[in-house]
Amino acid sequence: MKFNFSGKQDVFIEIAQRYEEYITLGIYKNGDKLPSVRDAAEEFGVNPNTIARSYAYLESKGYVRSVPKKGAFVIYGEAADEDKNNEQKSAIYALHDMGISKETLIKWIEEVYGE
Repeated sequence: MKFNFSGKQDVFIEIAQRYEEYITLGIYKNGDKLPSVRDAAEEFGVNPNTIARSYAYLESKGYVRSVPKKGAFVIYGEAADEDKNNEQKSAIYALHDMGISKETLIKWIEEVYGE
């Protein structure tokens, strides 16, 4: 089945946006595997490299995570929030490791948040 692309933007972005829509609507849920690059290329009637670019674009936007030799998996939702929280905690641990005291960190937070 061939899809009609608008031609207003790159095909790989249109495909990525379609998958974003599927993910945000819950058609693809957290942990689901997206179709293989080859299967998706056949479905959309495009070159597999176009699908690979779409998946890389989705990964850069935090919708999927590519696992070599396994495929692309949805990380949007609770798991993505958990990953973000872990990254933020890592930043705090890094400040701690640099010798920044709790009091200094709280002072900075109050300055930033205007408290």
